Amino acid sequence: MSTLTDRYLAATLRSVPAERRDEIATELRASIEDMIEDRSGGGQHTATAEREVLTELGNPDLLASRYADRRLQLIGPAYYLVWLRLLKLLLSFIPAIVGTVVVAVEVAQGDGFGAIGPGIVAAMQVAVQIAFWLTLTFAVIERAQPDPTMPGWTVDQLPDVPTHRDVSLAETVATVAMLALAIGYLPLQHFQSWVHDTDGGNIPILAPALWAFWLPALIVVLAASVVFEIVKYRIGRWNWPLFGVKGLLDVAFAVPVAWLALSDRLLNPALADRLTWLADQDNRDTLGVIIALSAAGVVVWGLIDSALKTRRQTR
Repeated sequence: MSTLTDRYLAATLRSVPAERRDEIATELRASIEDMIEDRSGGGQHTATAEREVLTELGNPDLLASRYADRRLQLIGPAYYLVWLRLLKLLLSFIPAIVGTVVVAVEVAQGDGFGAIGPGIVAAMQVAVQIAFWLTLTFAVIERAQPDPTMPGWTVDQLPDVPTHRDVSLAETVATVAMLALAIGYLPLQHFQSWVHDTDGGNIPILAPALWAFWLPALIVVLAASVVFEIVKYRIGRWNWPLFGVKGLLDVAFAVPVAWLALSDRLLNPALADRLTWLADQDNRDTLGVIIALSAAGVVVWGLIDSALKTRRQTR
């Protein structure tokens, strides 16, 4: 039966170059036997000494990597920072571009809001592919040229000290995205909605007569809100002038929506032909009140939230 030493040598030698196995086997066996003999000379049992010596030598695969001068890492420190910087750069815009293109194509084919799902899936798939192929490329380079001559670091590469921002980029991007979706939906619902007539034709949710003035006006207000969010981010913090502009924009959007809803001019009258509950005037009035109260609630909440932020950030 093979001894622990024989098993340890076999496990180590299977991972070293064939031309060096005899040399390494002779050297390693001699070292193990010397270490066991030293412990046995001190009165320790040979089997116990052998087990302790092999335990101290550690994992045979790790020992083999030292003999073979082979790195046990996918991407080492020589290439890691370059890999990480390039990965962040590619992931910062390529998946978003692909996802946007997919959404645009799906919308053009008439999928409406159903195009968002395929766009997100496409962006995630592209991100995974970028991460995989870039990592594989650097892993191959790492093994082909483990000690590259990389440009040295200098103090000129130090970034500027970041300024404290009370308005986060994530919050700004989320708000702008929501506003962009709202801007896109106003014309989209005129051509693609979830209500269709008996012939399968599209029935817009909002009254088509509103395109004479109110819908373009609301789109202008939403576009101005996008500009406001960008300006607010550039400034980096709330102030009272920004609070005033925000209030005016919210009121400029909510008041027309509430007035149109209460006067039964917001929704398309043709909806009553397909949604029987809208044929009842009381139901339409109730829905108008709900829409108006919702718009007022959004404005009030927005004013309270922005006022608290402004007060806190201007102290």
